[in-house]
Amino acid sequence: MTNLFTRIKNTITADLSEALDQKEKQNPIVLLNQYLRQCEQETEKVAKFLERQSALKEEFTKELYHAEQLAEKRKYQAEIASKAGETELYQFASEEHQLYSNRAERLRASLEQVKGQLAELERKHGDMKNKLKDMQLRRMELMGRENVTRANHQINQVLETNTYSDKSYSRFEEIENYIDRLENQVNRSYNQTTIDTRIEQLEKEINHSN
Repeated sequence: MTNLFTRIKNTITADLSEALDQKEKQNPIVLLNQYLRQCEQETEKVAKFLERQSALKEEFTKELYHAEQLAEKRKYQAEIASKAGETELYQFASEEHQLYSNRAERLRASLEQVKGQLAELERKHGDMKNKLKDMQLRRMELMGRENVTRANHQINQVLETNTYSDKSYSRFEEIENYIDRLENQVNRSYNQTTIDTRIEQLEKEINHSN
């Protein structure tokens, strides 16, 4: 049964690969656009992780500042309690000072780690954006070359009548023939009018001379 499922999976994978190959042959720019959209989506995901890491760094910074402030406060209070001979108060303030000092040390280490991770994410995200921009520019270049290729192909089809062997004329030839026919009609009408006018003039001249 496992072998059967494996063969089915391999067959489906092969069919999909063949379909993608056919699609790429038919319109490679469309497939390239799909790939670039996927890259854009991945870049956006990394940007969101970057935002979260930056927010986490801010939280660690606030917590560290808060812990350091409390540690300093309890240290000062312990000194005052010691000078005043308040043993229990001194003991409490000292324990609190140690607690907040340890917390501050832990937060400081975590903050440094978060900063390093953030810097690495920023570097990788920057690389992704640069690579994406390069690919977008290359796509534009490819689209430009493809447009020229398609345009030249279309022009050749229009201008070369052999391409349309199953048609009487290409579109341009039809228009040219129409203009020729129209010109002949105009010239014929003009000549007819001119002849009639000239004959009438000759008749008048002959009658006048008689």
